Amino acid sequence: MNQPRETIYAALFALVSAATGFKTTSRRYKPWSEYSADQQPVLSQVQRRETPVQKTGVPASWKLDVDLVVYVNSTGNPDTIASSLLNPILDAVTSLFDPVGGVNPQTLGGLVHVARISGTIETDEGVLGDQAFAIIPVEIIVY
Repeated sequence: MNQPRETIYAALFALVSAATGFKTTSRRYKPWSEYSADQQPVLSQVQRRETPVQKTGVPASWKLDVDLVVYVNSTGNPDTIASSLLNPILDAVTSLFDPVGGVNPQTLGGLVHVARISGTIETDEGVLGDQAFAIIPVEIIVY
């Protein structure tokens, strides 16, 4: 890996943290029950796994998998749908990884080959209460 892992993970966190109006950001995961409604929206970054991709005669490339976890809370307002708070955040975060026309992929400032959303974004729109969340899977390819 050409870049230190910490540099890559820190760059991803800095990029996503600045995407929209998060009140709380952390690279340490906590369940939503540990955040009050006024501390939300929350962004947490979770390192999930690292997989080497090895080919004979060339240095290994790496696939780093990260979850971006977002919490929002509608604070008991019966006129507010929690997903209406979550959707603009999803738009802001996903736009960071979706270059127009597939040109200029997200490279975290040239640190990696590509960082992109990979897989299904899991959501709960707060069906059973005021709390909603999303888990955004990000894949980072490093040569």
